[in-house]
Parts: sequence; structure tokens; C-alpha cells
Amino acid sequence: MSWRLWLPLELLFCFLLAVTTAQAATEAASSKDQLLTAVSLSLDGAITPVAADFLDEGLLAATKQEASFLLVQLDTPGGSVEIMRRMVKSIRQSPVPVVVYVAPSGARAASAGVFLMAAAQVNAMAPQTTIGSASPVGLGGEDIGKTSSAKVQNDLTSLVRSLAEATGRDAAWYQRAVTEAANSTAAEAVSRRVVDYLAVDRTDLLEQIGKRGLASGEGVLHFTPSQVRIITQEPSWRHAFLSWLLNPQVAYILLLIGVAGVFFELSTPGVILPGVAGGLSLLLALYALSVLPTNAAGLLLLLFGGGLFLLEIHVTSYGLLSLSGLAALFFGSLLLFRGQGVDGLPLSLIAPTVIGVCVLLSLAVWLLAKAQRLRPRTGVSALVGETAQVRHWSANAGKVFLHGEIWDAVLVPGAHAPTPQTGGTVRVVAVKDMLLIVAADVGERP
Repeated sequence: MSWRLWLPLELLFCFLLAVTTAQAATEAASSKDQLLTAVSLSLDGAITPVAADFLDEGLLAATKQEASFLLVQLDTPGGSVEIMRRMVKSIRQSPVPVVVYVAPSGARAASAGVFLMAAAQVNAMAPQTTIGSASPVGLGGEDIGKTSSAKVQNDLTSLVRSLAEATGRDAAWYQRAVTEAANSTAAEAVSRRVVDYLAVDRTDLLEQIGKRGLASGEGVLHFTPSQVRIITQEPSWRHAFLSWLLNPQVAYILLLIGVAGVFFELSTPGVILPGVAGGLSLLLALYALSVLPTNAAGLLLLLFGGGLFLLEIHVTSYGLLSLSGLAALFFGSLLLFRGQGVDGLPLSLIAPTVIGVCVLLSLAVWLLAKAQRLRPRTGVSALVGETAQVRHWSANAGKVFLHGEIWDAVLVPGAHAPTPQTGGTVRVVAVKDMLLIVAADVGERP
């Protein structure tokens, strides 16, 4: 074949190759430029109003950033039912898809966390994590009455079933999590269609979601981890402070500091600093106790223990009231927190805290008792025992000089000591209506 026939074919081939290469490069560049935005936040600890506020902040940030989804890393023992309902409502009404990921290994989505997992458009778990135990309990962790339990359980069962059915998950398992406190590991949850993905880390999770696709208002999104730009939602100082304050151990220590500070102020009025610090600590502790699942009996025992130490000041009990106060503080600490994701205070915290507070309160009682036994150092009562110089004396009365002032003085009735002499000294025995009752100084000679 002549070159005249080959030349058009070669030119056509080169043209097609150039067009194909340019199109592939354009698609690659376009794919590279089309980065997806995701907002990420972490919810650790009990479900509290602070956690709900932080989730709302994350959803608002994701909406403002026009993010493709919100990624929530979850590790919770549970919490308030009402707060959980608020968070579920926020997730379901969010225009931005929410992905809830139980991580890292060892984390859990228990109690109220089960409902958050059911509400999420996409959920996932890391290996060695668990989900379940969503049976309702009372505010103090105790079993609720049969009738009340049936009402609450039926209410929560219908909620979790509706959430699971809306997202195409195993509604029967979610129902058993409420009625039977069922639990599952991450692998079991994925195999039973309780959870969508089992992912070792965030990159693995994004890769799996991108391959399967994420439904959003823009349609089904497919992506790779490198195409996702993640913006981490950091907690504000307010959120960080309230999260610290709502830690049961912090609230407990603040409560005992408050009791001790108020005790010091009542036992030694006018010191000011212990009273101010104690009052502030007590108010902060009371806020935390109003949010945390607080057992009323435990709180009353703690206050009763502080009252017993205060009573020790005025009643001679030879330490019996202090020992009773120690016992009240200890058992009150054991009962203070229970239920709604709070497992109670550890003995490793209770023992040293109670002993330390008892030592401080006992020291305050001892110092106050010692001060009460001392001779007064101010006022006219402080003149008792002082030595005064006689300026003029006649019969049983006269004038004496003491502390730069002239005082009227009389002899102690029935005293057999010699009559004071002018220029001599007398000893003040008592003070009555600015009148000194004196006795002749034993060192004086008539």
C-alpha cells in the first residue's frame, strides 16, 4: 500500500489519540478539583445537654460549609432520654447527611448511643467496639415500676424501630436492644445489618462509603478518601468547660470542696476566702448535679455528713459525731451517681477524697475548740487577769490605772487580802458594767 493511503489513516489515528488523551486529562483534573468537604467532631462520654449543643454546632458548621456530610465519632455509655430525643431529631432533620462512627477500638454505643446509631444516615463501627443495652432505667439507675417501664419501653421501642426501618437496618435487633438489653460486637452488628460498615479507621471508612455511594441532596456521591477535605469541629471553651464540669468525678470533688468551704465559714466567720471558694464550688456542683443522674439519698447523706461535723463544734460527743460524719460522707459518695450512662464513682477516688475532707474538717473543729478555750484577747473581757496600778484607794473602792486609762475599781466581795495601797498594784478578777473587780496583788505588802 502506498504512502498516500497510509498517511490519512496515521493522521486520523493521531487525532483520535490526542482527543482521548486530552479528555482523560480533563476528567482527571476535574476529578481532582472536585473535592468534597466533610465536617468531623467527636462525642465522648455521657449524652448530656453539652453533647447535644456540640452536635448542633457541628450540623450548623456543616451547613455553612456546604459540606457533603458530617462525620461523628462516637463513644458513649448513654445518657438522658430527653437529650437523646433532641439529638435524634437534629440528625433526622439535618439537610447534611450524618455518618456516626463508633471508634476507636474499645469504644461503645450503649443505651442512648444505640438511638443515635439508628438515626444516622450511615453508621459504622471499628473492630473491638460494641453496641446495645438500650433498656430504660430510672434516674438513679434503679429499675422503674412495671407500669412505667411498659410505657417507657413501648415508647422507645417504637422510636428505635421507626429509625431502623427508615434507614433499612435490622429493626428487630434494635427492638431487642431496648426490650432485652441486647448487645453485639462490631462484626456481629455488620453481619446482622445492624451497622452498615466495619472500618478499621477513618480512611477505611471513607473508602468504603465512597465505593458504595452516599445519598445526598446532590444525588449519590462516589469518592475516594483523597477527594474528601475534612474540617475538624473543635469544641469551644464553653463546651470544654461544661464538659469538664459535667464529669461526675469533677462534680463530686467540687461538691465536697463546697461543703468544706461553707463549713469553715460557718465555724470561723469572717475568714471570707473559704466561704467564697466553697460557695462558688457548691453552686457549680449543684449545676452539674442537676444534669447528671444524681441519687437524692447520696446527696442528702453528703450534706448530713457535713452537718454532723458542724454539730461536733457545739456538742461534746468525744468524736462520735465525727465518725458518723465520716460514714455518711463515704456511703453518700457511693450512692451519689448511678444510671443513665454513669457507672458511679470509683473507690480509688472516694477513699482519698473523703479521708482528706474529714481531716480538714476535723482540723477545723480542733482549732475552733482550742480557740474557744483561750482567754479573750479583745474587749473588756480581755482585762481579766491584768495587773493595774492603784492611783487612789479608800475602803473597798478606788481608782486604778490600766492600759492608759483610769478605771473605777472595787475589791472582790469577801476577800481577805490586805487593802490596796496608793501606788501599789491590784489584779483584775472580773469586769462588770465597766467596773473593775480587783483583788490585791499577792506580791504586795501592806
